[in-house]
Amino acid sequence: MGQGFLLGSGYNPPQFVLDAAKEALDRVDCNQYSPTKGRPRLKKAIAKAYSPLLGKDIDPDTEVTITTGANEGMLSAFMAFVEPEDEVIVFEPFFDQYLSNIEMPGGVVRYVPLQPPKNGATEVTSAGDWTVDMDELRKAINPKTRMIVINTPHNPVGKVFSKPELQAIGDLCVEHNILILSDEVYDRLPYTTFNRPATLSPEISRLTLTVGSAGKNFYATGWRIGYLIGPANLIHYVSAAHTRICFSSVSPLQEAAAVGFEMADELNFWEQSRREMKSKVDRFCAVFDELGLPYSIPSGGYFVLANLSRVSLPSSYPFPSHVSSRPRDFKLSWFLIMELGVAAIPPTEFYTEERKWMAEDWLRFAVCKEDEVLEGAKERLRGLKKYMKD
Repeated sequence: MGQGFLLGSGYNPPQFVLDAAKEALDRVDCNQYSPTKGRPRLKKAIAKAYSPLLGKDIDPDTEVTITTGANEGMLSAFMAFVEPEDEVIVFEPFFDQYLSNIEMPGGVVRYVPLQPPKNGATEVTSAGDWTVDMDELRKAINPKTRMIVINTPHNPVGKVFSKPELQAIGDLCVEHNILILSDEVYDRLPYTTFNRPATLSPEISRLTLTVGSAGKNFYATGWRIGYLIGPANLIHYVSAAHTRICFSSVSPLQEAAAVGFEMADELNFWEQSRREMKSKVDRFCAVFDELGLPYSIPSGGYFVLANLSRVSLPSSYPFPSHVSSRPRDFKLSWFLIMELGVAAIPPTEFYTEERKWMAEDWLRFAVCKEDEVLEGAKERLRGLKKYMKD
């Protein structure tokens, strides 16, 4: 239940995508280098799929580029636009890969915290209750600020940023000419209204690079097929950086991803995926309701944050030194693994040292598993009862 591995036969890519990959392997052109900006068929399929979502006609030749996973795509964006000592604003908790990607070209990370719900330790809350402190954001902006990273739906919180939040952030970016890197790799799994920065206004759109992941979309994270969509003048430089990093991405899997985008709507794949993942969220969270443990209901994605402040760890428990020296969530995580056989991620790993206190009672669980695995984890988590305080 720790990492977001799509575990089980139910999370192999859909058959229509697998068949497309197998067919591509038999084609000579699909076993050679693809154009560095991506295979034309995939760029056209993405442009067609996202034009109605972004409210504009996307040019597949100049406004889409294919990357070796979304992570490499974000690295390409940072390499393209971040100069030494430029600053990039990141909301914490953060996806840890952002930091090294920003620092590689010499950038400096500036952190702005999402404020956790004040009643998160006592009541079930919504991921939407983790809020942006706009005053903190304004304070973080200075003449060196080059870019801001928005992750929606958010990992690890599961927050879908609201339209007013995105508008306020976007307006600040327009005022200060700050680029927006919108990490939307979980964009096909929202459980509430999903707004995209690139749709808010022409002024915000011209500053926005939207990041997506065919691997996340089609349960094929090992394929490493990502993409960026944005204005031609921005995509040009992202593509140039991508060329220097890895030249091109895997040809037959690009072709299979293209078929995926071409057929997904017709087969109702997106809605089916969203509905199935939401049912897994509900199925798994039922054990926290049963135990009386608060949790944050995700508004998108497949991660659940549970608050375990009511769990009392034995004072004499023999934690190894590399765990005992870490925040409480590391101890909780170790305890659950050793005593209950359930793995969870300690979310203080997604925080800077000075703000780890915000998350030390929380654990992140990934529900992208077969129902049998979820039910087994729930049964094991019931063992927490004897360690809970009133």
